[in-house]
Amino acid sequence: MLALTFTNKAADEMKARVQKLTGSDDERVEIGTFHSFCAQILRQHGVHVGIRPDFVIYSSPEDRAAILRDAIRSYGGIEEFPEDVAAYLPVFDRLKSDLVPAAEASVALGHLSSGQTIAVAYQLYEREMRNLGALDFTSLIFEAYALLKKYPAIARSYAKVYRYWMMDEFQDTTNAQYELLLALSDGQFHDVMAVADDDQLIYAWNGASFAHLKSFVEHFDSEVLQLPTNFRCPPAIVDAANRLVVFNTQRSAGKAPAVPGKTAVAYPREHQIEVREFTDDRAEARGIANEIERSGRESWDRTVVLARNRSLLSGVVSELMDLGVPAALTQRRDTFLSAEFRWFVAVLKQCVRPLDQRNLAALVQAFNRFGETEVEVDQILAESESTGRSYLRTWLESVGGASLSPNLTQNLVAMVSPLTHGEAAVQGVIGEFLTWVREKLDDGGDRDIAEDYEAWNEVTRDIVLVRGRQLSLDEFLREMDLRSKEPSPKSGTVSLMTIHSAKGKEFDFVYLIGLAEDILPSYQSRRRGSHSSELEEERRNCFVAITRVKERLVLSRAHKYRGWDKAPSRFLQEMGLA
Repeated sequence: MLALTFTNKAADEMKARVQKLTGSDDERVEIGTFHSFCAQILRQHGVHVGIRPDFVIYSSPEDRAAILRDAIRSYGGIEEFPEDVAAYLPVFDRLKSDLVPAAEASVALGHLSSGQTIAVAYQLYEREMRNLGALDFTSLIFEAYALLKKYPAIARSYAKVYRYWMMDEFQDTTNAQYELLLALSDGQFHDVMAVADDDQLIYAWNGASFAHLKSFVEHFDSEVLQLPTNFRCPPAIVDAANRLVVFNTQRSAGKAPAVPGKTAVAYPREHQIEVREFTDDRAEARGIANEIERSGRESWDRTVVLARNRSLLSGVVSELMDLGVPAALTQRRDTFLSAEFRWFVAVLKQCVRPLDQRNLAALVQAFNRFGETEVEVDQILAESESTGRSYLRTWLESVGGASLSPNLTQNLVAMVSPLTHGEAAVQGVIGEFLTWVREKLDDGGDRDIAEDYEAWNEVTRDIVLVRGRQLSLDEFLREMDLRSKEPSPKSGTVSLMTIHSAKGKEFDFVYLIGLAEDILPSYQSRRRGSHSSELEEERRNCFVAITRVKERLVLSRAHKYRGWDKAPSRFLQEMGLA
């Protein structure tokens, strides 16, 4: 069996549930994300399209922007490009999601005044990434699709290995992911099940489309099974969600309304949803924070504050902190925060990719920052070339001769030195580094290191759960590259997140703020018109937000945002709450 979903958290939970149901870690089922599965395909077969099996995955915008700038600098025509070329990266991602290769970008972007410049930058970026033996996230899907289309025999081999396929959250598939599925099935394989809810399609801006659901049913000649029972939300919230979403036209024909299936509820119907009004956005933030503080410490870690955008949430975070309520504004984090952890990961990567100069630069810069050294990357490269020693050994010798703090950097240099002799020492070195981190935290280490320590332990635990303990260092680092380095909120902490970040999660108590015209729905969607696809997606955002609730929902709006008068959100009226 092959089961694919969109986030590592979801994949890990699926894996844990299968283990609990079967009582074993059954290797006959492959559970993962679309991206991790495509990375696996490319490592096994990518050489056929010029992709090295040991390719690096660059996920952070900072790394990708640096690569783009290097590519443009090598091109020699840097004056032809604007200073902020990093703004091109989302365009590259959308082109790849639409399966537009660099060679065809100029045609696809011909309608833009800067289209030709962006197309050249895209070509330079892709060439530089290939020279580095690197891929970004969107390239994993893009290149796997290209491989399977060019070599359909590879696709057929996967159909023999995995006899049954299951796709989770299928309404979120981009064009590239949907075409990947078609290429993988090669027009012949039909044992596919997809779980989807068109009322939760909130990623149209990223290429998700209602058309994919209709096409799936037709292409695979699928039987459609409706699962209308909602076991999460109290009845009043299910009813409000039903009233809201019927205003959308882009829904499956004959779709049944949701039916409340929750039998034990903590609040009577009249208190399952409540609406708050405030004079302005500052009063809203203060009022919601005060209400959460009064609810009591025992409910804080079961509470989330949701908003359409992060700017509204930051005000609530400040108010909660002022009241002494622990609060965390969650978001995906592709890299570790602290220089110490970024350095250590770079050291491990240098072991498996000894000639990676970009990683060497990250290693040197991170250590210079917290070790207060002034080692130059060019110096390491020159010495390595003249002596024949590896980059890592050369750096260790360079730093080992510097004037270092005995309690800090000398210990770390000695700690990682065994890695120059091979991977056999990896487990011991990791253990020593984590012991050093714990001692540093006992001495009052900063918050970034503490968060990174928690994140490292969580990521490692999840990787072991999914992939087992018998991973090579390279496999472990690849899995880490694909996962967020943000730790879970501590016990007793109120979570704050955007509606998109809350997808797939659930909380006892949900506060949805900013229910005003131009906020939710957004100004851009309102301008498109009441019957536009953009406005319908905003309605689905509201639907997703209110259905995160297990016990009680509070909706709030202000009369003014940033000094501008705002009418109540139309969604309040559509839900029958205004």
